[in-house]
Formats: sequence, structure tokens, C-alpha cells
Amino acid sequence: MRLTACYVLLISSAALAQEGRLVFATRCSVCHGTDAHGTARGPSLANNRQVRSRSMGELRELIHNGILGAGMPAFDLPAAELDAVTAFVRSVTAPAAGAHAPGDRAAGEQFFFGNGGCAGCHMVLGRGKAVGPDLSAIGQEMTLGEIEEAVRQPSAAIKPGYEVINVRLRDGRLLRGFARNRSRYSIQMQDLKGQFHLLKQEQIAELTQEPNSLMPRPGCSAEECRDVVAYLSSLSGVTPGMKVAPMDSSGGLTFEQVVNPKAGDWPTYHGHIGGNRHSALDQINASNVKDLAIKWVFPINHFVLEVTPVVVDGVMFVTGPNQVFALDGQSGRTIWHYQRERSKEVTGDPSKGTNRGVAVLGDRVFMVTDNAHLISLHRVTGQLLWDSKMPDEPNNNYGSTSAPIVVKDLVIAGISGGDLGIRGFLSAYKATTGERVWRFWTVPKPGEPLSETWKGSALANGGGGGATWMTGTYDAVTDTLFWGVGNPFPAIDGDERQGDNLYTASVLALNPDNGKLKWYFQFTPHDLHDWDAGQTPMVIDRRYRGRERKLLIQPNRNGFFYVFDRTNGELLLAEKFVDRLSWASGIGKDGRPILLPGADPTHEGTKACPSVLGATNWMSMALNPSTGLFYLMALEACYIYVKPPFLWSPHPTPLEPGRKFLRAIDIETGKRVWEVPQIGPADSWGGVLSTGGGVVFFGEDSGAFAAVDAKTGKDLWQFQTNDSTELGDGHSWRASPMTYLAGGKQYVAVAAGPNILCFGLP
Repeated sequence: MRLTACYVLLISSAALAQEGRLVFATRCSVCHGTDAHGTARGPSLANNRQVRSRSMGELRELIHNGILGAGMPAFDLPAAELDAVTAFVRSVTAPAAGAHAPGDRAAGEQFFFGNGGCAGCHMVLGRGKAVGPDLSAIGQEMTLGEIEEAVRQPSAAIKPGYEVINVRLRDGRLLRGFARNRSRYSIQMQDLKGQFHLLKQEQIAELTQEPNSLMPRPGCSAEECRDVVAYLSSLSGVTPGMKVAPMDSSGGLTFEQVVNPKAGDWPTYHGHIGGNRHSALDQINASNVKDLAIKWVFPINHFVLEVTPVVVDGVMFVTGPNQVFALDGQSGRTIWHYQRERSKEVTGDPSKGTNRGVAVLGDRVFMVTDNAHLISLHRVTGQLLWDSKMPDEPNNNYGSTSAPIVVKDLVIAGISGGDLGIRGFLSAYKATTGERVWRFWTVPKPGEPLSETWKGSALANGGGGGATWMTGTYDAVTDTLFWGVGNPFPAIDGDERQGDNLYTASVLALNPDNGKLKWYFQFTPHDLHDWDAGQTPMVIDRRYRGRERKLLIQPNRNGFFYVFDRTNGELLLAEKFVDRLSWASGIGKDGRPILLPGADPTHEGTKACPSVLGATNWMSMALNPSTGLFYLMALEACYIYVKPPFLWSPHPTPLEPGRKFLRAIDIETGKRVWEVPQIGPADSWGGVLSTGGGVVFFGEDSGAFAAVDAKTGKDLWQFQTNDSTELGDGHSWRASPMTYLAGGKQYVAVAAGPNILCFGLP
């Protein structure tokens, strides 16, 4: 058989393969068939992805030991025969990329993008159209036999999700496209222009499925078909740093729609690129929120999610560890799923699988990976478009956990690892190709400008820290990017980093086109309590103290609530928003804290407030323009700060348990207007969402997802998710809620534990 001859090239010896075929025919064909394509008694092994996923050693062991529960006996063969039959089984399912398919690859590529017309439906490494499946990695995903069959007989084995259907809706519209997913109750359909139609069964008057693939039988000659197969077989996908074609993006989300979202979209991590988690949607309001009920649940194989969903045109994008799902926002049904292996070498939060979400621009979806790569996926297919490694130097402490942000034609992302020893930075990349445009270092090297704010060996020995581990914000009015910078390293021991340690624990105002600094403000010079400044720098325009102002607001982990004029960094307000605050009596006119004695860590241990978790942290915040109130989660807690030798030594004060509060703050005075005290372990990370319906949603410390009146803080509704650390590690709130429209109806969604929960009205 000609195809088998191609497969034989994968194994070490033609003779070994032939011997394996004979052994297989004698021992295995009664169940699996002489050609390994299966019988009624046993499955096909040819082109079998489960077989392909196993190593040679695993296959050998499986054949030797059998699968007794599945009816496969053990085969106690001589070692030579066992090796031979293992090699034969591997050969019939090996990826095409190693099969050395005969033909002229260059001629096949020319035919694919030329006379063959293949690129009118398929994309390869950024070239072509994303109507049908992306073929960039087909040589790794399929066997030579599968590729050859797909080229010569495209209707013989249609890829799941690309069955052609025709739909007549009850409103008279006619649709033709692919059934990307389908159940008895809904269909997730992609039309032939790349637009998704998320249909409920009751909307459909008639549905018919076409028996054939959309791809016609090829008009290629035998030689042309051979060359196309050779070309496709050589495609192994995008690799890190690979230069790719700047894909022609004709659909999806424009940057104007990122800055000024369409009604019902939630196009960025915060919903609004300025960081305010307030939505004007008001279908769900203070009078009917009591009727809110769970609509669907989507589980992700990760014990605790930190993602905030992004929704564009009813399609929701959510992440888990190194994976992205595109979901139907009405039903939670999957449209596509991208996943890559988790990195074994990373440390800290990335090693736990932490990922907070995606950014979207045009036909591209952007995500960071645990090992600090920034990747781009196609909005329609979920296929990898480019992969850029952010750090230059090898350092396993570098990782990434937070959602990127898009500004114009750039995608900007930060890195984590500041608690473990890195030199922090923020980088911007071309959205089209992944090429780096600029990088801003958050700490200097020894001898560089600003190194005078680091006296000692910390820079040389540990890099200085200064991670950019949370998502920043953007102001289109002043064309400014704002980003918070993390703690210095070492976090608790400042002996070898005397000085202010710039730019750690600061907010940066940057030119988004080139990364140049406009201004900065350092909240906690020479931070000794790991308070950093990763909290959201929120962009707000409103009347403030009698005049219209362009404001930047950040409640800081150090316990003070800050308001700035964002055009120049002028400090307008700095007031404490927690009662337990012992390290400073206030903030001076120069913006520096007025320090109190006795708060620095010691070898014996020093009690200081706030705790190392901060008076607030990365939990999301919101300002309602109607009430004028700013909503945040506050933690009243202190810690005992013990100066190392140990790398990490702070611990709670056992006789003074912490307590969480949802607080509403008047931004003109910094004073709290109302608060909602919570009962729980004070170790939760759920943020807030404000809506035009006069409701504030939040993740309550006991694990309830709750809603209160935006004006008064009065309880309106709750749903107990039991997402609380009282049930053990991994159960506490780690995510913040969002809201969106799908099918004309408003939904509220939040990640709780391993699930995306979606709520709506009856």
C-alpha cells in the first residue's frame, strides 16, 4: 500500500516495520483488521489520536499488558516482536509532518494560494481566509493518510464543527454556514463570512444539513494534488518568534469599539478600557434583581479561576491555565477551544494556572501564557496566529497571569514574578505580527539612571522586582496608558535596597505609541510590606470640587485612597479608607507618606496594618456616575511582619482576625458613605460590578454572589456559590463579575471556583 510505504519512513527500519505488520496480522487483526482500521470487535488504530498521543514506550507497555477492562488481552511477546508491532502501530497513526510525503512543497504552496483557490477558505500562517479550518498545523494534527483523503475526497471525513447547514429562521432570514456546535436546544453557527449566529431552537423554523463538505472535489491533476499534499504535510504550526504574515483582518472588533463599546459588549478585562467596572445596562435593576437565577454553568479544568469573561457580539471568551474558550453567551456552549501544555519550569502564581483573561482586536484574541509568552488566536477558528516570548533572558521566575490590553494597533502585556526575583518590565507588540515595538523597564540596572534610589545589592542579586502583574488602563482623551507597578524585591527586607526603589509601588503614565514616561507617582517609597501598586488605575471624567476634571483614581493596597489629575499627575486627594492603618499618619502635600515609628519588619516580628494582603488588592472596583460613589472591597486586617532570613515570613495576628467590607466612598472627600460588613475568613478576592440598574454586584466573603442597592448598600439578592476558603485551598473568590447582552437579554457572569456562572432574569 502506497500510504503505508510513506508511514514506514517514520520508523527506524523498513525491515522492522514489515516484521511488525506480520506480527500485527497474526496477533491483532482479528479485532483491529489487517490494515489496522478496526472491525466490529475492536477500534481502528489507524489515524487514532489516542494512539498518537502515547509515546513509543507507553504503546509498548500497553500492548504487553493489555487493557483487561476493555477486553484487550496481554501479549507476552518476545522483545523483538513487541518492538516491531509497536513500531507498526505507531506508523499508522504518526503525524504527516514526519512522513516525508513525496512531491514539490513549493509548487504545492503556489497552487494552494494560486490556481487551487484553497486560500479563499483556509488560512495558513496568517495568509488566506478563515472560512473553513485553519491548516497552519495540519502536518502535526493529521496523518498523511488523513490529509491525502481530505484533498482527494473532502466529503469523506468532514471535520467536526464544519458540517454545512441551512437554516430558515422564524423571522424569515435564511442562513448558510457551519454548525460549530449543536445540541437539541441551541446551535452555534458560523456563516461563510466568519460571523457567528447563536441560535436557540425556538428561533429555527427549518434546518437542513448538506451531505457534502463545503470544499468541492479538487480540480488538481495527480501531480498538483501530490504537491499540495506535500505542502500541507510540511505545516507544523506557529513557533515562538516565528515571523508570520500580517493577517488581513476584515471583521471583529475595531479599536473605536474597544474605547466606546457597543451596548451590551464587555470588550476588555474591565469592560471599559479606562478601568471602571460600571455598565449602563439596566434590564436587571434594583426592583427585579431578586428574580435573578442561574442560566448556565461552564466548568473549566482548574480548581480556582481568576478570569473575567470578555464578550463581543454575544460571544464570550474565557481562560483557564494556558487555554481559551469561545462560548455562546446565551447557553455557554463551546464554539472553539485552544489549549497548550502548561510549563513545568515556571514558579509562583503562573505555576498555579492563574490567568485573568483575554484582549480582543479585529479578528484576533490575545492571551498571556504561564511562561510569559504573548499569543494571538484567530477570533473565528481559535487557531494560533503568532507567539512572542516576552522576556529575553532565561529566568524561570518570569511568568504572566493577567489579561493584556489593546491600544490602537498594539497589544500591551505585563509580567509577574516580582516576589521571586526578576527585573520588571512592560512591553507592547504589533497586534498583526507579534513583533515587539517597545519595552519599559520598571527598575534600573546597577549604574543606570534611578539606580541611585537603590543603595545595596538588591538590583544586582535579584533584579529589583517591579512586576507589572495586573492589567493597566488607557485614556483616549489624553492618549495615555496607565499601569501599576509591583513590589521591590526582596519584599520584606529592605537592607540591600535603601532608598525609594523607583519605579516600584508606583503608577506609570506612558505614551502608548513608544512607551515613554509622561509622569509617575510612587505610593509607598521603599515598600517594606509588599503593598505594591497593582490596583486598577481608574480613568474618570466628572465634575470634581466645582470644576470638570480628568481624574485618575486608585485605592492603594497601603490603605490610602488617591485621586489625581491624570493630565499631569497632580495629587488631589489622599485619605485612608480603612481603620486599621498603623504605618503612616497621612500623606503629605508632597505626596509622600508621613511615616509612623514601629511599623518596619524586624527579626522578632512587628505588627503593622494593613496586612500583607493589603487594604484592598487586585479585586475590581467601580464608580457609578449617577450616584457619584466609588465601590471597592476593603480588608481590615493587620499582620506580623518578620524580617527574613526566610524569603516569605509575614503571618496573620491570630487574636485579631481580619474582616472584609464592601464600601462606598465619596471621591471628593475620601469618606465612606455606606458599607456592607461581611462574615467570613477575610481571605477572598472577589471584586465589584456597578450597573445602570442601580445595583452593585460583588463576591461576598462567605462565598455568596450578592447584589446591593447602589445608593444605600441595602441587600437585594444573593446566590450561595460556597466559594470560600473555609472549604479549603482553592475555594475562595478569585474573580470579579461582569455583565453583557446576548440575544437582547442582559446577563451577569462571574467565575467561582472551577466554574463560569451565568445569571439572568426569567
